[in-house]
Amino acid sequence: MEVVIVPDAAAGGELIAEAMAALLRRKPDALLGVATGSTPLPVYQALAAKVRAGEVEMSGARICQLDEYVGLPAGHPESYRSVVLREVVEPLGLPESSFIGPDGAADDVAAACAAYDRALTEAGGVDLQLLGIGTDGHIGFNEPCSSLASRTRIKTLTEQTRKDNARFFDSVDEVPHHVITQGIGTILEARHLVLLATGEAKADAVALAVEGPLSALVPASALQLHPHATIVADEAAASRLKLGDYFRATYAAKPAWQGI
Repeated sequence: MEVVIVPDAAAGGELIAEAMAALLRRKPDALLGVATGSTPLPVYQALAAKVRAGEVEMSGARICQLDEYVGLPAGHPESYRSVVLREVVEPLGLPESSFIGPDGAADDVAAACAAYDRALTEAGGVDLQLLGIGTDGHIGFNEPCSSLASRTRIKTLTEQTRKDNARFFDSVDEVPHHVITQGIGTILEARHLVLLATGEAKADAVALAVEGPLSALVPASALQLHPHATIVADEAAASRLKLGDYFRATYAAKPAWQGI
Protein backbone atom coordinates (compact mmCIF):
# COMPACT_ATOMS: atom_id res chain seq x y z
CA MET A 1 0.00 0.00 0.00
CA GLU A 2 1.28 3.44 -0.95
CA VAL A 3 0.20 6.51 0.99
CA VAL A 4 0.45 9.91 -0.70
CA ILE A 5 -0.20 13.00 1.41
CA VAL A 6 -1.24 16.05 -0.60
CA PRO A 7 -1.87 19.67 0.46
CA ASP A 8 -5.57 19.74 -0.36
CA ALA A 9 -8.43 18.16 -2.29
CA ALA A 10 -7.53 19.91 -5.55
CA ALA A 11 -3.99 18.51 -5.45
CA GLY A 12 -5.37 15.03 -4.79
CA GLY A 13 -7.79 15.37 -7.68
CA GLU A 14 -5.02 16.43 -10.06
CA LEU A 15 -2.74 13.57 -8.96
CA ILE A 16 -5.40 10.91 -9.47
CA ALA A 17 -6.63 12.43 -12.74
CA GLU A 18 -3.09 12.23 -14.11
CA ALA A 19 -2.88 8.58 -13.06
CA MET A 20 -6.10 7.90 -14.95
CA ALA A 21 -4.82 9.83 -17.96
CA ALA A 22 -1.56 7.87 -17.94
CA LEU A 23 -3.53 4.62 -17.82
CA LEU A 24 -5.66 5.69 -20.79
CA ARG A 25 -2.56 6.59 -22.79
CA ARG A 26 -1.34 3.03 -22.26
CA LYS A 27 -4.73 1.39 -22.58
CA PRO A 28 -7.30 3.54 -24.44
CA ASP A 29 -10.20 1.20 -23.65
CA ALA A 30 -9.46 1.04 -19.91
CA LEU A 31 -12.38 0.37 -17.56
CA LEU A 32 -12.43 3.04 -14.86
CA GLY A 33 -14.43 2.39 -11.71
CA VAL A 34 -15.85 5.57 -10.23
CA ALA A 35 -17.21 6.57 -6.85
CA THR A 36 -19.90 9.12 -6.03
CA GLY A 37 -20.21 11.80 -3.39
CA SER A 38 -18.42 15.12 -3.00
CA THR A 39 -14.91 13.75 -2.36
CA PRO A 40 -14.11 12.50 -5.90
CA LEU A 41 -15.43 15.59 -7.72
CA PRO A 42 -11.96 17.21 -7.97
CA VAL A 43 -10.75 14.07 -9.77
CA TYR A 44 -13.48 14.24 -12.41
CA GLN A 45 -13.05 17.99 -12.83
CA ALA A 46 -9.29 17.64 -13.33
CA LEU A 47 -9.72 14.75 -15.79
CA ALA A 48 -12.34 16.68 -17.78
CA ALA A 49 -9.91 19.61 -17.97
CA LYS A 50 -7.27 17.30 -19.42
CA VAL A 51 -9.74 16.08 -22.04
CA ARG A 52 -10.62 19.65 -23.03
CA ALA A 53 -6.92 20.53 -23.25
CA GLY A 54 -6.25 17.57 -25.53
CA GLU A 55 -3.92 15.94 -22.99
CA VAL A 56 -5.78 12.63 -23.02
CA GLU A 57 -8.08 10.84 -25.46
CA MET A 58 -11.07 9.16 -23.80
CA SER A 59 -13.19 8.06 -26.74
CA GLY A 60 -12.52 4.39 -26.00
CA ALA A 61 -12.74 4.59 -22.21
CA ARG A 62 -15.38 2.77 -20.23
CA ILE A 63 -16.89 3.74 -16.87
CA CYS A 64 -18.38 1.46 -14.22
CA GLN A 65 -20.28 2.08 -11.04
CA LEU A 66 -19.25 1.11 -7.52
CA ASP A 67 -22.71 1.02 -5.99
CA GLU A 68 -26.36 1.97 -6.44
CA TYR A 69 -29.37 2.69 -4.29
CA VAL A 70 -32.12 0.07 -4.28
CA GLY A 71 -35.60 1.30 -5.14
CA LEU A 72 -34.78 4.59 -6.84
CA PRO A 73 -35.73 4.65 -10.52
CA ALA A 74 -32.81 5.03 -12.94
CA GLY A 75 -33.91 8.56 -13.81
CA HIS A 76 -34.05 9.77 -10.20
CA PRO A 77 -31.57 12.65 -9.87
CA GLU A 78 -29.92 11.03 -6.84
CA SER A 79 -29.70 7.51 -8.25
CA TYR A 80 -26.01 6.84 -8.64
CA ARG A 81 -26.51 6.09 -12.29
CA SER A 82 -27.82 9.63 -12.77
CA VAL A 83 -25.01 11.07 -10.66
CA VAL A 84 -22.30 9.23 -12.60
CA LEU A 85 -23.80 10.22 -15.95
CA ARG A 86 -24.07 13.84 -14.81
CA GLU A 87 -20.71 14.21 -13.03
CA VAL A 88 -18.46 11.83 -14.94
CA VAL A 89 -19.73 10.47 -18.25
CA GLU A 90 -21.15 13.69 -19.73
CA PRO A 91 -18.28 16.04 -18.70
CA LEU A 92 -15.79 13.60 -20.21
CA GLY A 93 -17.70 13.57 -23.48
CA LEU A 94 -18.45 9.85 -23.33
CA PRO A 95 -21.58 8.19 -24.70
CA GLU A 96 -23.95 6.53 -22.26
CA SER A 97 -23.05 3.22 -23.93
CA SER A 98 -19.62 3.46 -22.27
CA PHE A 99 -21.27 3.08 -18.86
CA ILE A 100 -21.75 -0.17 -16.92
CA GLY A 101 -23.86 -0.21 -13.75
CA PRO A 102 -26.15 -2.41 -11.63
CA ASP A 103 -29.93 -2.18 -11.83
CA GLY A 104 -31.12 -0.85 -8.48
CA ALA A 105 -34.75 -0.86 -9.66
CA ALA A 106 -34.76 -4.56 -10.64
CA ASP A 107 -37.57 -6.78 -9.39
CA ASP A 108 -34.99 -9.45 -8.52
CA VAL A 109 -32.22 -7.52 -6.77
CA ALA A 110 -30.14 -10.60 -5.99
CA ALA A 111 -30.10 -11.54 -9.67
CA ALA A 112 -29.16 -7.96 -10.58
CA CYS A 113 -26.20 -8.16 -8.19
CA ALA A 114 -24.94 -11.40 -9.71
CA ALA A 115 -25.45 -10.01 -13.21
CA TYR A 116 -23.35 -6.95 -12.44
CA ASP A 117 -20.53 -9.04 -10.99
CA ARG A 118 -20.54 -11.09 -14.21
CA ALA A 119 -20.64 -7.94 -16.36
CA LEU A 120 -17.45 -6.63 -14.75
CA THR A 121 -15.68 -9.91 -15.42
CA GLU A 122 -16.94 -10.07 -19.00
CA ALA A 123 -15.70 -6.50 -19.55
CA GLY A 124 -12.19 -7.67 -18.73
CA GLY A 125 -12.11 -6.45 -15.15
CA VAL A 126 -11.68 -2.98 -13.69
CA ASP A 127 -8.34 -1.36 -14.48
CA LEU A 128 -8.51 1.41 -11.88
CA GLN A 129 -11.13 1.68 -9.17
CA LEU A 130 -11.54 5.01 -7.39
CA LEU A 131 -12.79 4.73 -3.82
CA GLY A 132 -13.86 7.02 -1.02
CA ILE A 133 -13.92 6.10 2.64
CA GLY A 134 -16.74 6.52 5.11
CA THR A 135 -16.27 7.95 8.58
CA ASP A 136 -16.75 4.39 9.86
CA GLY A 137 -14.17 2.98 7.42
CA HIS A 138 -16.57 1.63 4.81
CA ILE A 139 -15.68 1.44 1.12
CA GLY A 140 -18.40 1.26 -1.47
CA PHE A 141 -21.32 0.47 0.78
CA ASN A 142 -19.51 -2.35 2.54
CA GLU A 143 -20.43 -1.36 6.05
CA PRO A 144 -18.40 -2.48 9.10
CA CYS A 145 -18.27 -6.25 9.52
CA SER A 146 -18.81 -6.90 5.82
CA SER A 147 -17.14 -10.07 4.61
CA LEU A 148 -13.69 -9.40 3.16
CA ALA A 149 -14.51 -11.99 0.47
CA SER A 150 -17.93 -10.54 -0.40
CA ARG A 151 -19.20 -10.18 -3.95
CA THR A 152 -21.62 -7.63 -5.40
CA ARG A 153 -24.73 -7.84 -3.23
CA ILE A 154 -27.50 -5.96 -1.45
CA LYS A 155 -26.58 -4.23 1.81
CA THR A 156 -28.51 -2.40 4.51
CA LEU A 157 -27.11 1.05 5.26
CA THR A 158 -26.24 2.06 8.80
CA GLU A 159 -28.05 5.06 10.21
CA GLN A 160 -24.75 6.97 10.22
CA THR A 161 -24.30 6.41 6.49
CA ARG A 162 -27.89 7.45 5.83
CA LYS A 163 -27.30 10.62 7.84
CA ASP A 164 -24.04 11.27 5.96
CA ASN A 165 -25.90 10.96 2.65
CA ALA A 166 -28.95 12.96 3.68
CA ARG A 167 -27.29 16.13 2.35
CA PHE A 168 -28.11 14.92 -1.16
CA PHE A 169 -31.82 14.53 -0.35
CA ASP A 170 -34.50 16.77 1.15
CA SER A 171 -34.36 14.78 4.38
CA VAL A 172 -32.83 11.64 5.85
CA ASP A 173 -36.24 9.96 5.49
CA GLU A 174 -35.77 10.00 1.70
CA VAL A 175 -32.44 8.15 1.81
CA PRO A 176 -33.01 4.49 0.84
CA HIS A 177 -32.26 1.83 3.42
CA HIS A 178 -30.70 -0.58 0.91
CA VAL A 179 -28.06 -0.47 -1.80
CA ILE A 180 -26.35 -2.70 -4.30
CA THR A 181 -22.60 -2.53 -3.80
CA GLN A 182 -19.56 -4.20 -5.22
CA GLY A 183 -18.35 -6.48 -2.46
CA ILE A 184 -14.90 -6.20 -0.96
CA GLY A 185 -13.83 -9.31 -2.83
CA THR A 186 -15.10 -7.76 -6.07
CA ILE A 187 -13.33 -4.46 -5.36
CA LEU A 188 -10.05 -6.23 -4.65
CA GLU A 189 -10.09 -7.72 -8.16
CA ALA A 190 -9.46 -4.30 -9.74
CA ARG A 191 -5.90 -3.95 -11.00
CA HIS A 192 -5.29 -0.65 -9.21
CA LEU A 193 -7.22 0.69 -6.23
CA VAL A 194 -7.03 4.42 -5.48
CA LEU A 195 -8.69 5.74 -2.34
CA LEU A 196 -9.11 9.50 -1.94
CA ALA A 197 -9.80 10.94 1.52
CA THR A 198 -10.16 14.61 2.39
CA GLY A 199 -11.05 16.45 5.57
CA GLU A 200 -10.47 15.88 9.27
CA ALA A 201 -13.68 13.88 9.58
CA LYS A 202 -11.98 11.05 7.67
CA ALA A 203 -8.73 11.11 9.70
CA ASP A 204 -9.58 8.31 12.14
CA ALA A 205 -10.87 6.06 9.35
CA VAL A 206 -7.75 6.64 7.24
CA ALA A 207 -5.45 5.87 10.18
CA LEU A 208 -7.29 2.64 10.97
CA ALA A 209 -7.38 1.57 7.32
CA VAL A 210 -3.67 2.21 6.75
CA GLU A 211 -2.02 1.51 10.10
CA GLY A 212 -4.57 -0.57 11.97
CA PRO A 213 -5.03 -4.33 11.81
CA LEU A 214 -6.79 -6.00 8.90
CA SER A 215 -10.34 -6.16 10.17
CA ALA A 216 -13.86 -6.51 8.84
CA LEU A 217 -14.74 -3.80 11.36
CA VAL A 218 -12.80 -1.38 9.11
CA PRO A 219 -13.61 -2.57 5.58
CA ALA A 220 -11.08 -0.19 3.98
CA SER A 221 -8.30 -2.06 5.78
CA ALA A 222 -8.79 -4.76 3.10
CA LEU A 223 -6.72 -2.55 0.81
CA GLN A 224 -3.72 -3.80 2.80
CA LEU A 225 -4.20 -7.09 0.91
CA HIS A 226 -4.00 -5.53 -2.55
CA PRO A 227 -0.76 -5.57 -4.60
CA HIS A 228 -1.39 -2.08 -6.04
CA ALA A 229 -3.36 0.13 -3.67
CA THR A 230 -2.82 3.87 -3.32
CA ILE A 231 -4.21 6.04 -0.55
CA VAL A 232 -4.30 9.74 -1.40
CA ALA A 233 -5.10 11.89 1.64
CA ASP A 234 -5.00 15.62 2.21
CA GLU A 235 -3.22 16.98 5.28
CA ALA A 236 -6.40 16.97 7.36
CA ALA A 237 -7.34 13.38 6.50
CA ALA A 238 -3.74 12.27 7.13
CA SER A 239 -3.45 14.08 10.45
CA ARG A 240 -3.75 10.96 12.63
CA LEU A 241 -1.25 8.80 10.75
CA LYS A 242 1.60 7.85 13.05
CA LEU A 243 3.89 7.30 10.06
CA GLY A 244 2.91 10.46 8.22
CA ASP A 245 6.47 11.75 8.03
CA TYR A 246 7.66 8.41 6.65
CA PHE A 247 4.96 8.44 3.97
CA ARG A 248 5.94 11.97 2.95
CA ALA A 249 9.62 11.04 2.72
CA THR A 250 8.89 7.87 0.77
CA TYR A 251 6.78 9.70 -1.80
CA ALA A 252 9.32 12.53 -2.11
CA ALA A 253 12.02 9.99 -2.97
CA LYS A 254 9.88 7.98 -5.38
CA PRO A 255 11.21 7.69 -8.96
CA ALA A 256 9.01 9.56 -11.43
CA TRP A 257 8.78 6.55 -13.73
CA GLN A 258 6.85 4.57 -11.13
CA GLY A 259 3.73 6.76 -11.38
CA ILE A 260 1.09 6.15 -8.72
